[in-house]
Amino acid sequence: VLDNGKSLMLALSQDLSQNRPVEAREHVRRFHELFFTLSPDKNAIESNINRALLLPDRSACNYYKDLSEKGYYNRVISGNINQSIQIDSVVCNLNAYPYQVATYASQMIIRESNITERSLVTHCKLLNSVRSDNNPHGFIIEGFEIKENKDIRVLTR
Repeated sequence: VLDNGKSLMLALSQDLSQNRPVEAREHVRRFHELFFTLSPDKNAIESNINRALLLPDRSACNYYKDLSEKGYYNRVISGNINQSIQIDSVVCNLNAYPYQVATYASQMIIRESNITERSLVTHCKLLNSVRSDNNPHGFIIEGFEIKENKDIRVLTR
């Protein structure tokens, strides 16, 4: 089978590389959704965090360990807090390897007494990796850093 005079395998491999920018943004987006979306349920938190930590290197794991040691997740559970994230944009520079990525997002922290809206800006690098069921986009997030995480406003409920 030929596609414009090329073998089908060559044609398919070219199509895969054209989707790489989309896959890079989706990989980072998915990590953020899993890592920063929390509900007051220990099993839900552990499930999301475990799935999220399959996508980066140890840098994100260090943030998780730090938050866990400070009791953050226990406070989410005991305070009946829901936390969600809305990704505004994921900016990837795929012209230089490793790929530099900046993520801009808004967090909503919903408590019984108020709703806090926070801005979140993170930076990381993306490395090519092997695709698997746990990592379908074939990237690893390296050097994950939270650059900004500040309150924008607090609304009383």
